[in-house]
Amino acid sequence: MSIGITFKLYAGLTQYLPHEARVGNAMPLPLPDGATVLQAMQPFNLPMKIVKLVLVNGVYIAPERWPTHALRDGDVLAIWPPVAGG
Repeated sequence: MSIGITFKLYAGLTQYLPHEARVGNAMPLPLPDGATVLQAMQPFNLPMKIVKLVLVNGVYIAPERWPTHALRDGDVLAIWPPVAGG
């Protein structure tokens, strides 16, 4: 069985999305049932040292939970690098 989530990358991480998904910063992502946050990230070869903020449906997921937090059908996984502002 499989699930489908929306996978979003922001700011400097957008370049890791397939070209056609970069304009909207998001793409549908089919995953096996029980897939974790970390498993969803792995195919994109994100440089983990710059993955700063991970949200599932707007809720922060701490880095220590990435390998165990299972995603569900319809979830939105949004990932941000460190950002600076003023």
